[in-house]
Amino acid sequence: MEIIGTPKMKVEVWSDIMCPFCYIGKRNYETALTKFTDNKDIEIIWKSFQLDPNIPEQFDQKENVYQYLANRKGISYEDSVRMHQGVVQTAKNAGLDYNFDNAVIANSFNAHRMIQLAKTKGLGDQAEERLFFAYFTEGKNFGDAQVLEELGKDIGLTAEDVKESLTDNQYADKVKSDVQEAQDLGINGVPFFIFNRKYAINGAQSPDTFLQTLEKSFGEWRKDNPVTKLDIIDGQSCTPDGNCM
Repeated sequence: MEIIGTPKMKVEVWSDIMCPFCYIGKRNYETALTKFTDNKDIEIIWKSFQLDPNIPEQFDQKENVYQYLANRKGISYEDSVRMHQGVVQTAKNAGLDYNFDNAVIANSFNAHRMIQLAKTKGLGDQAEERLFFAYFTEGKNFGDAQVLEELGKDIGLTAEDVKESLTDNQYADKVKSDVQEAQDLGINGVPFFIFNRKYAINGAQSPDTFLQTLEKSFGEWRKDNPVTKLDIIDGQSCTPDGNCM
């Protein structure tokens, strides 16, 4: 009995790579996925979201992440530091190492453009992971085109690919389309996970919460998408690669 290729259940994730809870949510989701029996039948689709699209391309790098958040939220510098320390501990619980002292504030739009191109090559998840690590652990400036080129090469993109993502308007349009879709769905914060366009998780929930939602949504999805199995009698045949036997 052979199983013929079947569609996968989609998990869509709206995320911004400068969002600390998005990286934590990604890791908690992945932890849940390792415990999910049918994980091979799940497809993750990353969607662009910008927490602060008003950050200028040439940001004043004298302002560190603590001062940036203090100014944005109208809190003291000391409170901002304490908030970040709490996030560092939450990240550590998820197996991540955050280094906010070296984080570089940058507009994430161009990074999202590169992710959109990476998605067309099946590298969307790798792009998200590399950019998250670059920002939160390595302190790299993803607002710099040369840095994006280096990060793109790390996941298998070429310099030409990255340049294309930053110059071809179709990738900018895809970022804007994702942002608009988030607004249409009423999403006003990230990470935001949608399972089979039926169930949603807002925020970096625990692995157990992700696992429960995977099991519930997949169980319903499987009823509508049963596995197709065929009894096959093997004989001499040829494959597209020229292998005849």
